[in-house]
Amino acid sequence: MLTVTDLHKSFQVGPATYEVLKGVSLTVEDGEFVAVMGPSGSGKTTLLNCISCYIPADSGSIRLGQRDLARLDGDALAEVRNRKLGFVFQDFLLLDGLTVRENILLPRIIAGETGGDMEAAADRLCGIFGIGHIKDKYPAEISGGEKQRTAVARALINQPLLILADEPTGNLDSKSTRAVIDSFLQARDALGATIFMVTHDSFAASFCDRVVLLRDGVVNRTLVRGDKERSAFQDELLDTIKLLDKEGTAA
Repeated sequence: MLTVTDLHKSFQVGPATYEVLKGVSLTVEDGEFVAVMGPSGSGKTTLLNCISCYIPADSGSIRLGQRDLARLDGDALAEVRNRKLGFVFQDFLLLDGLTVRENILLPRIIAGETGGDMEAAADRLCGIFGIGHIKDKYPAEISGGEKQRTAVARALINQPLLILADEPTGNLDSKSTRAVIDSFLQARDALGATIFMVTHDSFAASFCDRVVLLRDGVVNRTLVRGDKERSAFQDELLDTIKLLDKEGTAA
C-alpha cells in the first residue's frame, strides 16, 4: 500500500541547514491502522507532509500502490490528493456555511461528480459514523467529536487508498477522542480503510495495529499490538516513550 524508503528532508534557515528526516523507511499494509509517535522535533509532521507531497523530499521514494508520488507532476499529484488520499486534520477544516452532509460531499463536488450515488454514499457514511441525525446541521451546531467524525466521513467519500490523519484528537476531550478513534476503527473494519495517523496521544495510538516511533529524524523502533489488550499496549507505549526520553537525556 504505502512504502517509504530512505526519505531525507532538510530545511534551510538563513545560513544553517537543519536535517529533519534522516533516512526514514516504513511500510503501511492494506487495511492497517498505523500511528507515528515521537518527541517534538522528531519529524512526524514533516514525514506526513512529505507523504502527502505538500512539501518535496530531498531524496528517497514514496510509493502509494504502484506510483512513486515524488515523481508525479502537479496535475497528477492533485488527482492523487483528491482521489487516492483522504485527509483528517486537528482543526477539522469544515466549511461553516455547509451542512454536515454537504461538507462530506465536498471532495466529490470539487471533482465534478454529482448524482444520486454520491448522495447515497454520503448517507451511508453518516450511518456508519453515527451522524445521520445531524447531517442537516451546520458545524457551529455540533460537538467537536461530531465535527471530527464528519471530517473522517469526508476523507472517505472518494474511497481513497490511504487516510492521512494529523493529530486528529489533539483538540478533543476524552469522550470525543474515543468517538473519533472508533470512527477510524469502523472505517478500517467496515470499509477496509488504511489509516496513517500522526499523534502525540498514547491513548489514541493504543488502538492502532502498529506504532512507529521516530526520534531525531529516524525510525527508532516499531511496536506491534498483536493480541495485546488495548490498555496493556498503551502501557508498553508509555514505557517505551519514557525509555526514549531517557536515551535522549543521556545523549
